[in-house]
Amino acid sequence: MKTIGILLFDGFEELDAVGPWEVLSFWARRFPDDGWQVITFSRDGAPVRAAKGLVVHPEHSYETAPSLDVLLYPGGRGTRAHLDDEAQLDWVRRQRAKVPLMTSVCTGSLVYARAGLLAGRPATTHWASLGLLQELEPTVMVRPDDRFVDDGDVVTSAGVSAGIDMALHLVARLRDVERARQIRRGIQYDPRPPV
Repeated sequence: MKTIGILLFDGFEELDAVGPWEVLSFWARRFPDDGWQVITFSRDGAPVRAAKGLVVHPEHSYETAPSLDVLLYPGGRGTRAHLDDEAQLDWVRRQRAKVPLMTSVCTGSLVYARAGLLAGRPATTHWASLGLLQELEPTVMVRPDDRFVDDGDVVTSAGVSAGIDMALHLVARLRDVERARQIRRGIQYDPRPPV
């Protein structure tokens, strides 16, 4: 069984984590023979309060989480504290050394940039944080118009709802395009903005 871990922390943007969770857990539960599971975890495993007040109880802590094949780092105001948290940045660097695929939604990529994961690489983030991404890592090749950027072992996505698109891309990449289409139909994701 391969594992996708979604990191949770105080101040994460709800849809950054829950949007990909919907896509990826729908996949794992509907198609268990594909061999994937999705877990949530936080530093200490205690409940966390998201940016707009949703309280979520992660399944695991850093210590109890199984080995990850994919790490998803959501964004939100809570990432700002991570930019100056050396213990958290060291943890991210350790993950880079052992997790085959590092992904982020929204300002999660800022933490990756600060930890040195995006040096010389293409990446994106929420439109309002593109300048900060460049400031944190001057060599990053910012892709302001991309919903997500797949650079092999690192995939970053733009803000909030773009995480759903990235998660569908992950299904296509980790399984195949037809499975991603099945998931998209299953969750009835067919964006047609009313305005």
